[in-house]
Amino acid sequence: MESYKLVLPEHLNHGGFLFGGNMLKWTDEYAWIAATMGYPGCNFVTIGMEQVHFMQPVREGTILRFVADCKKIGSSSVHYTIHVYRESDEAKLENLIFSAVIAFVRLDERGNKLPL
Repeated sequence: MESYKLVLPEHLNHGGFLFGGNMLKWTDEYAWIAATMGYPGCNFVTIGMEQVHFMQPVREGTILRFVADCKKIGSSSVHYTIHVYRESDEAKLENLIFSAVIAFVRLDERGNKLPL
Protein backbone atom coordinates (compact mmCIF):
# COMPACT_ATOMS: atom_id res chain seq x y z
CA MET A 1 0.00 0.00 0.00
CA GLU A 2 1.21 3.52 -0.75
CA SER A 3 0.26 6.79 0.92
CA TYR A 4 1.54 10.35 0.69
CA LYS A 5 2.01 13.13 3.24
CA LEU A 6 2.96 16.79 2.83
CA VAL A 7 5.24 18.15 5.56
CA LEU A 8 3.73 21.40 6.86
CA PRO A 9 5.10 24.07 9.27
CA GLU A 10 3.22 22.56 12.24
CA HIS A 11 5.17 19.30 11.75
CA LEU A 12 8.58 20.96 12.30
CA ASN A 13 10.77 21.46 15.33
CA HIS A 14 12.50 24.73 16.32
CA GLY A 15 15.34 24.01 13.87
CA GLY A 16 13.01 23.69 10.89
CA PHE A 17 13.18 19.90 10.58
CA LEU A 18 10.42 17.31 10.87
CA PHE A 19 9.77 16.13 14.43
CA GLY A 20 10.59 12.43 14.63
CA GLY A 21 7.38 11.84 16.59
CA ASN A 22 5.32 12.98 13.61
CA MET A 23 7.09 10.46 11.38
CA LEU A 24 6.41 7.72 13.94
CA LYS A 25 2.74 8.73 14.18
CA TRP A 26 2.25 8.73 10.40
CA THR A 27 4.10 5.44 10.03
CA ASP A 28 1.89 3.81 12.67
CA GLU A 29 -1.24 5.22 11.02
CA TYR A 30 -0.38 4.10 7.48
CA ALA A 31 0.70 0.64 8.64
CA TRP A 32 -2.56 0.30 10.59
CA ILE A 33 -4.52 1.25 7.45
CA ALA A 34 -2.61 -1.38 5.44
CA ALA A 35 -3.34 -4.04 8.09
CA THR A 36 -7.01 -3.09 8.27
CA MET A 37 -7.37 -3.17 4.49
CA GLY A 38 -5.50 -6.48 4.34
CA TYR A 39 -7.72 -8.04 7.01
CA PRO A 40 -11.19 -6.49 6.66
CA GLY A 41 -13.35 -6.70 9.77
CA CYS A 42 -10.38 -7.14 12.11
CA ASN A 43 -9.72 -4.70 14.96
CA PHE A 44 -5.96 -4.08 15.31
CA VAL A 45 -3.87 -2.29 17.92
CA THR A 46 -0.16 -1.51 17.73
CA ILE A 47 1.95 -3.73 19.97
CA GLY A 48 5.43 -2.80 18.87
CA MET A 49 7.70 -0.78 16.65
CA GLU A 50 11.21 -1.97 15.90
CA GLN A 51 14.09 -1.45 13.51
CA VAL A 52 13.32 2.29 13.47
CA HIS A 53 15.81 4.17 11.30
CA PHE A 54 15.81 7.93 10.63
CA MET A 55 18.23 8.27 7.71
CA GLN A 56 17.89 11.89 6.56
CA PRO A 57 16.35 15.12 7.87
CA VAL A 58 13.12 16.40 6.33
CA ARG A 59 12.15 20.02 5.67
CA GLU A 60 8.84 21.83 5.18
CA GLY A 61 7.21 21.29 1.80
CA THR A 62 8.58 17.79 1.34
CA ILE A 63 6.15 15.25 -0.06
CA LEU A 64 6.76 11.89 1.59
CA ARG A 65 5.79 8.54 0.04
CA PHE A 66 5.00 5.77 2.54
CA VAL A 67 5.15 2.15 1.37
CA ALA A 68 3.71 -0.56 3.64
CA ASP A 69 4.45 -4.24 2.99
CA CYS A 70 3.34 -7.22 5.05
CA LYS A 71 6.45 -8.81 6.55
CA LYS A 72 5.20 -11.53 8.89
CA ILE A 73 1.87 -13.11 9.81
CA GLY A 74 1.34 -14.78 13.17
CA SER A 75 -1.68 -16.50 14.67
CA SER A 76 -3.16 -13.22 16.00
CA SER A 77 -0.61 -10.65 14.84
CA VAL A 78 0.75 -9.13 11.67
CA HIS A 79 3.98 -7.16 11.07
CA TYR A 80 4.43 -4.50 8.41
CA THR A 81 7.62 -2.97 7.07
CA ILE A 82 7.28 0.72 6.30
CA HIS A 83 9.66 2.57 4.00
CA VAL A 84 9.40 6.33 3.54
CA TYR A 85 10.85 8.07 0.49
CA ARG A 86 11.24 11.61 -0.75
CA GLU A 87 12.21 12.88 -4.15
CA SER A 88 15.68 14.38 -4.45
CA ASP A 89 15.68 17.88 -5.94
CA GLU A 90 18.99 17.36 -7.72
CA ALA A 91 18.44 14.20 -9.72
CA LYS A 92 14.68 13.60 -9.44
CA LEU A 93 15.46 10.32 -7.73
CA GLU A 94 13.80 8.97 -4.62
CA ASN A 95 15.77 8.72 -1.39
CA LEU A 96 14.90 6.31 1.38
CA ILE A 97 14.70 8.53 4.46
CA PHE A 98 13.01 6.33 7.09
CA SER A 99 12.11 2.71 7.76
CA ALA A 100 10.51 0.70 10.56
CA VAL A 101 8.70 -2.55 11.33
CA ILE A 102 5.35 -2.24 13.12
CA ALA A 103 3.48 -5.10 14.80
CA PHE A 104 -0.27 -5.24 15.32
CA VAL A 105 -2.42 -7.71 17.20
CA ARG A 106 -6.07 -8.47 16.52
CA LEU A 107 -8.35 -7.87 19.51
CA ASP A 108 -12.02 -8.33 20.27
CA GLU A 109 -14.17 -5.59 21.84
CA ARG A 110 -12.99 -6.63 25.34
CA GLY A 111 -9.30 -6.47 24.47
CA ASN A 112 -8.73 -10.21 24.12
CA LYS A 113 -6.55 -11.59 21.30
CA LEU A 114 -8.33 -13.17 18.37
CA PRO A 115 -6.90 -15.34 15.59
CA LEU A 116 -6.54 -13.69 12.19
